[in-house]
Amino acid sequence: MQRRIGLTGGIASGKSSVGKLLEARGWPVLDADHFARELLGPGTETTEAVLLRHPGVRREENRINREALGQIVFADASEREWLNGLIHPQVRRCFEQSLSEYANHSTIVLMIPLLFEARFTDLCSEIWLVDCDEKQQLERLVLRNALSKETAQARISAQWPMNRKRKLADVLIDNRKTKRDLRDQLLSL
Repeated sequence: MQRRIGLTGGIASGKSSVGKLLEARGWPVLDADHFARELLGPGTETTEAVLLRHPGVRREENRINREALGQIVFADASEREWLNGLIHPQVRRCFEQSLSEYANHSTIVLMIPLLFEARFTDLCSEIWLVDCDEKQQLERLVLRNALSKETAQARISAQWPMNRKRKLADVLIDNRKTKRDLRDQLLSL
């Protein structure tokens, strides 16, 4: 049976760093965010649906201003729910198609930030949670995305809290220390 590791965590917890380290070890990593970016690319049906609902986020060549869209969906839970309802079923189909393409691999990583929220746990044989303190998460998000603390906190609050995710994970990866500590944990796993 194929080992399917669902890699998740809160926004700015370090999922991408862990994903890169696992990929460097030779494990294929399928990324939900990558699928979502493709689905929201220029000229897609998904993009057209978003632009029809939110014409103000249109950029040249029918592209979406992702920052403007983010401001809308992180400020309005019903708009976030609408967008997730549009994107999540399509992302699931992308995973299912990709999993069939990687059927011969013994281990595969599914990097899914909203693994629990989107109910994708059935795609995984085990769940690894990249964990950090909420204060670190906030600092990392402010620095990474050049957001105000208030805006960053709103994005963190739009996801399940880390303490709720910890209870559901099979493995906790502590990303509170150095990159070396993170690498050492992954080597032991």
